Amino acid sequence: MLGVIGIIISLGLLMYLAYRGITVLILAPILAMLAAVFSGDIPLLASYTEVFMKSFAGYAKAYFPLFLLGAIFGKVMDASGAAKSIAHFIAEKLGKDKAILAVVLSCAILTYGGVSLFVVAFAVYPVAAALFREGNVPKRFIPASIALGSFTFTMTALPGTPQIQNAIPMPFFGTTAWAAPILGLIGAAVMFGGGMWWLTTRSKKAMAAGEGYGNHKEEIKEFDLDKLPSFAAALTPIIIVLVLNYLLGKFYFGNMDGSFLEQYGTTLSKVKGIWSIIISLVASIVVALIIFRKNIDNMKETINQGAYGSLLAIINTSSEVGYGNVIKALGAFALVKAAILAIPGTPLISLAASTSILAGITGSASGGMSIALGALGDIYMQKATALGIDPAAFHRIAAMACGGLDTLPHNGAVITLLGITGLTHKESYADLGMCTVVIPLCATIVAIVAATFGIV
Repeated sequence: MLGVIGIIISLGLLMYLAYRGITVLILAPILAMLAAVFSGDIPLLASYTEVFMKSFAGYAKAYFPLFLLGAIFGKVMDASGAAKSIAHFIAEKLGKDKAILAVVLSCAILTYGGVSLFVVAFAVYPVAAALFREGNVPKRFIPASIALGSFTFTMTALPGTPQIQNAIPMPFFGTTAWAAPILGLIGAAVMFGGGMWWLTTRSKKAMAAGEGYGNHKEEIKEFDLDKLPSFAAALTPIIIVLVLNYLLGKFYFGNMDGSFLEQYGTTLSKVKGIWSIIISLVASIVVALIIFRKNIDNMKETINQGAYGSLLAIINTSSEVGYGNVIKALGAFALVKAAILAIPGTPLISLAASTSILAGITGSASGGMSIALGALGDIYMQKATALGIDPAAFHRIAAMACGGLDTLPHNGAVITLLGITGLTHKESYADLGMCTVVIPLCATIVAIVAATFGIV
């Protein structure tokens, strides 16, 4: 019982101290060892060097290429002006009276094409501010609009998205990024439709009451439209990512003899999805560098900045995974695991619950899902086989569930987004939370119901 109390205290401190701004690079190992002290069944230093660091290294080994290539691709799209070109084109076509929809769609296209969430926020914000100001839409709805387009359906639900949240389940369930496409589309429709309804209704009500864009101190760097690449050119690398990812996973690696992988202790089903995304991103980066060579002032510096920017993201998430695996190794975790698996109904419910709760505690969608699947992934795969449930359903539900409670107020992406837009939690979090927490949780429930009827 003392061990369970230790786990609860450790998790509580992780949430609170992360919200207070202390990096998980320090918190994760210290609080993991705190839980080990309460449990008393694992040597303290061994819990750090043999469990925490081994899990840390294993996660970095598996996913660092995706973090690295995604960050470089995003930096190229940003530095070249391609991201702004897409946002400006959509905004221009929809008009100022569709400011919210224009921002959501701009973010959605960029995120679905593999541009990292943070790059999208930085790239789209200047366009969003100009559009909202012109339409006199209250600025406080900008964070929720950006988040709806980049933190929700394109991150977790739409089949084929190269975001890391869609890649993590692949080795556990032997799936690709296109797993459970119908479930994904159902979830995406609920998130997009629900979010747009909420933001449209709320903004119209605020404007009817006389609220406008407002007076804000803004330091927004103006961009020269004449120097931006064309919309068609900007969209080309994104199309390559999606199409090549699908073709490689479905046809090339799908028909490959993977017996040679036995010497490496893995199987083709565990790596084909990640391999497909790696090749797709490399190809897109090369094409983007060629197409945008005249738009990028310093190509070497752009690539270097993207590479450096990937390091903190992968190290933070690896630390959270290391923390989770220490908790998993404790004897007290058996009680926690039993409680999770005892949740009544389809195992999809317990998978969604554990993933979403851990994502909320860690403040990270990828970190929470990695911890949940690292601890319970093999059990859910066994359940899928025993109950005749398509593993693709587990993939999609896990991905969607991680995008619910992850964006509670202490989430790093939320704090960064509010910082970029110059707004506070008090001003914007109610709408942001509705679009990124409440509605995605409802979408996950809808998808679970659909999956119980065999829809994948």
